[in-house]
Amino acid sequence: MVLQGAEIERELALHPPPILVHAPATARRLDIPPFLDSYDLLELFAFALPARLAAPTPRGLAAALGLTPPHEDADAAALLPEIATKLLRALAETRNSAAGADAAAMAAQLKATINWAWADSVLAALGTPDAKPDRNAFRPWRRLPEWEDDAPPPPPASHGITATETRQRLAEILGEGSEQRPSQADYASAAAMAFQPREVEGEPRLVLAEAGTGTGKTLGYIAPASLWAERNGAPVWLSTYTRNLQRQLDQELARLYPDPEERRARVVLRKGRENYLCLLNLEEVQGQMTLKDSVLPLALAARWTTHTREGDILGGDFPGWMTEVFGVGVIGHLPDRRGECIRSACTHYRKCFVEHSIRRARHARLVVANHALVMVQAALGGGEDGKPLRYVFDEGHHIFDAADGAFSAAITGFETAELRRWLLGAEGGRSRAKGLQRRIEDLVEESGEDVTGPLLAALHAAQGLPGPFWQTRMAEGTGASNPTEAFLAAVRAQVLARAPEDDGQYGLEADVHPLNPEVEETGRLLDVALSALEDPLKKLCQALQSRIDHAPEELETSDRIKLETAIRGLERRGLMPLAAWRGMLKGMTVVPEPGTRPRMVDWFELTRREARDVDAGMRRHWLDPTIPFATDLAGPAHGLLITSATLRDRAPNADEEAAWRAAEARTGAGHLAMPAIRAAVPSPFDYQSQTRAFVVTDVDKSRTEQVASAMRALFLASGGGGLGLFTAIRRLREVARLIAPPLLAEGIPLYAQHVDAMDNSTLVDVFRAEEDSCLLGTDAMRDGVDVPGRSLRLLVYERVPWPRPTILHRERRIHLSGGYPKGYDDAEARHRLRQGFGRLIRRGEDKGVFVLLDPRAPSRLMAGLPVEPRRVTLKEAVAETEAFLREESTGGSAP
Repeated sequence: MVLQGAEIERELALHPPPILVHAPATARRLDIPPFLDSYDLLELFAFALPARLAAPTPRGLAAALGLTPPHEDADAAALLPEIATKLLRALAETRNSAAGADAAAMAAQLKATINWAWADSVLAALGTPDAKPDRNAFRPWRRLPEWEDDAPPPPPASHGITATETRQRLAEILGEGSEQRPSQADYASAAAMAFQPREVEGEPRLVLAEAGTGTGKTLGYIAPASLWAERNGAPVWLSTYTRNLQRQLDQELARLYPDPEERRARVVLRKGRENYLCLLNLEEVQGQMTLKDSVLPLALAARWTTHTREGDILGGDFPGWMTEVFGVGVIGHLPDRRGECIRSACTHYRKCFVEHSIRRARHARLVVANHALVMVQAALGGGEDGKPLRYVFDEGHHIFDAADGAFSAAITGFETAELRRWLLGAEGGRSRAKGLQRRIEDLVEESGEDVTGPLLAALHAAQGLPGPFWQTRMAEGTGASNPTEAFLAAVRAQVLARAPEDDGQYGLEADVHPLNPEVEETGRLLDVALSALEDPLKKLCQALQSRIDHAPEELETSDRIKLETAIRGLERRGLMPLAAWRGMLKGMTVVPEPGTRPRMVDWFELTRREARDVDAGMRRHWLDPTIPFATDLAGPAHGLLITSATLRDRAPNADEEAAWRAAEARTGAGHLAMPAIRAAVPSPFDYQSQTRAFVVTDVDKSRTEQVASAMRALFLASGGGGLGLFTAIRRLREVARLIAPPLLAEGIPLYAQHVDAMDNSTLVDVFRAEEDSCLLGTDAMRDGVDVPGRSLRLLVYERVPWPRPTILHRERRIHLSGGYPKGYDDAEARHRLRQGFGRLIRRGEDKGVFVLLDPRAPSRLMAGLPVEPRRVTLKEAVAETEAFLREESTGGSAP
């Protein structure tokens, strides 16, 4: 007998609380209200094995614990007690240790506070059934080590490495008996050329290397990078595009440094501050811990804090399912997402995870970063990590996009209001932002009028930035309270007047010229207001710097750190954006000559969320952002390897030289004095036998219901293992709503980005662990996701991923297309389709099906795919998908 909904709820009420995995997801699947009481194994896993990652499903937990993953739901249910037993045994192994004492104190506290379901079992496993509650268990900073400043590292040597040495290092990493891949060794030899000594200032050794999927490029570049770092005593920065890729790269480095302690010493992950747990936030959230619902997630976060390797709470070793299970109310406040870090004034400064990582990176061999951090640091003139000499840019086809974001500026309500909050602190509402005066008050007391005068002038001038409730005034068109709000209102009016159409739902853009008189006048007044803020901030910086310059012998080290931190914050949070904004406002009044190629592209923008105006302003981007990338980052470096599986565009009938020139244009290589070294290694996979590709001809992509029906039919035909890729979040959510119930009824769980409250890394972990699940996503799921095996055997694009038609894209289409704007769009779409196809086959035994649900897809876009798609009806695509993948699952061979 199969129970449903209310029947399940009544049956559960007659029995003790159940053991399960992921209570909210289980309740949704059973169509019952959320569990009031249960033994959730995710809670026990996070408590017993903090900082250990596992997909939040029975199969995921089984795999993480070394148990055989169950195939059927009944087997999974039967395995739950064994999982619980194994976790409790792991706790029992910590008896009579400091870690066990901490766990016992935390469990006793949870028992006393919320009567946690697992508390008695945990205490029994630890042999401490009568342990006393201790709130100190919630204060993990007491047990964290403090960082210490070391002497600056010596200057690096400039020894080169040979291809023979690189191949030998690669063989050592792979180990005896590993599969020999000649293409991987050839690729490593080519990558080694980026690590030769630089001969001329401003002319780095640059290698562009395209490595087909399956080449093994990650270990291929780790070999020369690690060899150079060891030989020359300086780190190599390995940059990827996403946090998920950073984690994958870090896992690959276990091949080079299998010992965890050595890997921690040799490898450092670097991300922006907003990715790390802020100890001060944790302490303050705990101080507000009044709701019982917040106790358990804070306890698990505290347990994690003393075990984490990097302190990375977004995409690191923090359980990504915590937000979905406990909500964003607690976890969302733990990282410093609003730039409220008070640096050396923080009581936890010497234990701060970010400060630890910065110092460790200076002495590491390999630093695993992401393009956004690397680019932003270059835009800031070096950043806290200094300027590395050697880089590897994996997923190098994204350099253009990453540079586009880093080397840009915006005068918006959010940006300007954020500066006001940084200067004035919290003006009501829930925030611990202390404002500039509170952050440097001890420096002010010791410096006298030289600091006090400009400080007070700056705080007064900050009133010209958007004040509390500025969004409401802007959306309702009520009176602006200062020059910035007046400018935003004028910009909003011009956008509404010039936009070709407005459905009231989505954001709008408008060209700056011709400029409305009201925008010109409010822009002039805003420039005056910003000047009144910029001048005292400059004087404040000069006054603080004079304290360092005039009496350095009288300064304690801690005082010097505080002064330098304050100066750096004023420059980066205040003076740099103010200079950019004033430059934009002055440039706004200069009317460009029609038809001329602009250096920068400016436009006005109105941002909406859920049909409500939430921001407005002016944006400025480089027409070609690889120019500042080449000038500020690549040019000063000594060597760079830029690599990807899709560096070149495979346009129909294009010659090799044209393909390489396009790659050089997208990576900035053409702006460097020394020509790039080119290398290409083909994929070893047999795509003709391992894949099938279809363009479906009878689905109306404009009708979401038809797209949903097609995707459901294809997912059922594959028996799961399907990844659906979308170009719009709204359509993704609607399709997820329509197909999740029928798929689940057939035993195929569906997960979706922007629907499930898990980070992308955790969603991919679940998709990988649950072999017959399906996943819906956008760009982040298309780029760099590594899911080998049957877990990904079907890829479905809902439509051709054309670039979004924006003003910025229009200008680039005109001026960067070489006189062929249509080809510019084609190249972007071809690249995205190739990237998606590349997710399908990750190993020699993989098989997969590629489907595009867009009858109007031009054949020229398919030139970049390794197989030529056939145009078929949906019925034919479903039948052939089922036949091909059934053959794969039963071990047959493709025709």
